[in-house]
Amino acid sequence: MAYRSICNCNNYCLAVVVLFVGVLLSNAAAAASNSFNVMKFGAKPDGKTDSTQAFVKTWASACSSASGQANAVMYVPKGRFLIKAVVFRGPCKTRRVTVRIDGTLVAPTDYWALGNSGYWILFIKVTGVTVVGGSLDAKGAAFWACRRSGKSCPVGARSITFNWANNIVISGLTSINSQQTHLVINSCNNVLVRNVKLIAPSESPNTDGIHVQSSAGVTITGSILQTGDDCISIGPGTTNLHISNIKCGPGHGVSIGSLGKELKEDGVQNVTLTNAVFSGSDNGVRIKSWARPSTGFVRNILFQNIIMRNVENPIIIDQNYCPNNQACPNQGSGVKISQVTYRNIQGTSATAEAVTFDCSPSHPCTGIRLQNIKLTYMNRDATSSCKNIDGTSSGLLVPESCL
Repeated sequence: MAYRSICNCNNYCLAVVVLFVGVLLSNAAAAASNSFNVMKFGAKPDGKTDSTQAFVKTWASACSSASGQANAVMYVPKGRFLIKAVVFRGPCKTRRVTVRIDGTLVAPTDYWALGNSGYWILFIKVTGVTVVGGSLDAKGAAFWACRRSGKSCPVGARSITFNWANNIVISGLTSINSQQTHLVINSCNNVLVRNVKLIAPSESPNTDGIHVQSSAGVTITGSILQTGDDCISIGPGTTNLHISNIKCGPGHGVSIGSLGKELKEDGVQNVTLTNAVFSGSDNGVRIKSWARPSTGFVRNILFQNIIMRNVENPIIIDQNYCPNNQACPNQGSGVKISQVTYRNIQGTSATAEAVTFDCSPSHPCTGIRLQNIKLTYMNRDATSSCKNIDGTSSGLLVPESCL
């Protein structure tokens, strides 16, 4: 009835309907023409056929699609796709590229097949890329065994890396059994990592969940990190990093550092970790620096609203990091740590000493604040220790503050 009341002239209405349908079909055709399925470029979802070049060609087509297009989609359908080391390089002509993954990307069983490049999947110099869904299976077990055996091994590959990239979103991605770090964000600006799952066995060496360095404006939220190394490691040159609603463990906790390995090194500042749960991890929140001269610094850090469940070293600053006692014995760390706040942290410690501040004798920690801390060990109060530190305490404090 509404249609008839509006359309009194049959010819006019027919023209309007034809025009409307034409616009819909045109939009659908444009959307379809701007979506690039890896299978149309030769990828096979059998987990056995090398689909590396098919992925490279798909990316090239999506990246170079008509200039000015709002979005191109590189689509990976369901199935298992075997790919070797691959580079997705920008800049692209299209303003945004979405890599939508419904399947699983699988690395070769032979770990030598990824070579010594240090990466498996690398995005470089891209802007406006979104990676959505899917799984990465790096098949790292054989590589870890090689490392443990002491045999000659390749350097190992990080599963997915973003270098010199801007305006990036990584959402809903699962990564398992990385050879080394699962996700690396290096020299990037404005990155959102949300709802990812990064999983490797607790004994797997150097399988950090996320490593951030030389980057600004990175947000990590809603993620599960179960690794053999740091759940999140924060390297030199990181600024304005916000981490929230994560679950860490097993793993080595959230670590700022290690810093100060080099004499001239950028600092870390404006980092917030809030609403996190650590379960059975080797550390909770850690700041770590080499015991050697450096221009580095750590400042304006907030750790708040955190639950520890049977965590070794729930709160720790270690400025005497000196593995194998090489190139650093009897030296003080030059990294200057200041304005670090620990607020509303509670739970259980797996060690009697739950709070450890081992700061540099040459550059003591300053402006350290403890607010409302309650950490117990085997149903009794844990202990704390302080070296070369200045700060304040307030609220409920268990263990008793040593500041």
